[in-house]
Amino acid sequence: MKELTVDLGERSYPIYIGEGILDQIGGLFDKHGISKISPILLVTDSHVAEHHLAPIMGKLQESGYSVVSHIVAAGEKSKSLGVLEDIVTTALQAGLDRKSTVVALGGGVVGDLAGFVAASYMRGIRFVQIPTTILAHDSSVGGKVAVNHPLAKNIIGAFHQPEMVLYDTATLQSLPERIVREGLSEMIKHGLIWDAEFTQWMEDNAEKLIALDQEALQYGLYQGCRVKSIVVSQDEKENDLRAILNLGHTIGHALEAVANYNELHHGEAISIGMVGSAKLAMKLGYPEHIYTVTKRILQKFGLPTRIPAHLDTDAIMSAMMHDKKFKEGTMVFIIPTAIGKVEINKNVSTAWVRDVVEQLKQEA
Repeated sequence: MKELTVDLGERSYPIYIGEGILDQIGGLFDKHGISKISPILLVTDSHVAEHHLAPIMGKLQESGYSVVSHIVAAGEKSKSLGVLEDIVTTALQAGLDRKSTVVALGGGVVGDLAGFVAASYMRGIRFVQIPTTILAHDSSVGGKVAVNHPLAKNIIGAFHQPEMVLYDTATLQSLPERIVREGLSEMIKHGLIWDAEFTQWMEDNAEKLIALDQEALQYGLYQGCRVKSIVVSQDEKENDLRAILNLGHTIGHALEAVANYNELHHGEAISIGMVGSAKLAMKLGYPEHIYTVTKRILQKFGLPTRIPAHLDTDAIMSAMMHDKKFKEGTMVFIIPTAIGKVEINKNVSTAWVRDVVEQLKQEA
């Protein structure tokens, strides 16, 4: 079992990564002081519940914990205020109190949603992240929790750090290949913003990662979580450095919204967004090599690099205006300046962005 620490002083917490970790869940909960007197609410989705809900609830109950579950529909549309209210109703009916813990069992949608329940219920109670997708190696670390509004993604949320992250790589074996590939998009992102050597390692090990080779997977997840934990430890609430984790997200979030959170998965939209950021880098005078390498790696993982032609450019631009990274009439973009290095550019021309959006519809 590998272990990392997100260093936030009194709010520091561990990330445990390894195969079979959930067999030890009762002991880990006990080690971290999760209350056995107050009820635990375990939030998951309809897909994950089929594979993992009963065994985990059973292990917790065997260890003396009182657990109630709430299952949401799988998919981004569950990140809504209506679903949040349903979960809070379950929490109230189960008697959750200030000493209770919310457990997020699932991918990024469940983690964001359950985390926001924990952040807002009784003005904040404890929660634990148990990611079951590769994509969630990014979203489960750092304490960003939120739900969506029809006009903007993650616009209603908070910073609320978990007690720990339990990353059992055995849970990934049941993932469909498309979900594996989209999750690896965020792993590639961590290399592109921070670590050129890790980026090259990912390109060299693409086939092993897609095939969920345990050794490669655990190394890749460890390195991705390491980058995330370093950045979050230095800038918890995204006042400056943490914004670099948004590489590809300004365009990506807009594409998700315009496609009604249905046609494009998150990692796929971010993949297209990272190609867009590399194109903007060329407009700013940075080498074409950045664009070439970025696109080559993403395509090697079978990820999309072009915007579906039927998505309306005006709608995409409008969605970007509602993004949290749109400030005072200018676009804020994370721009790659080399492989493994980025800058925060707060004054990107909207005309350039529109041009890049049009170019991305014509990518080969």
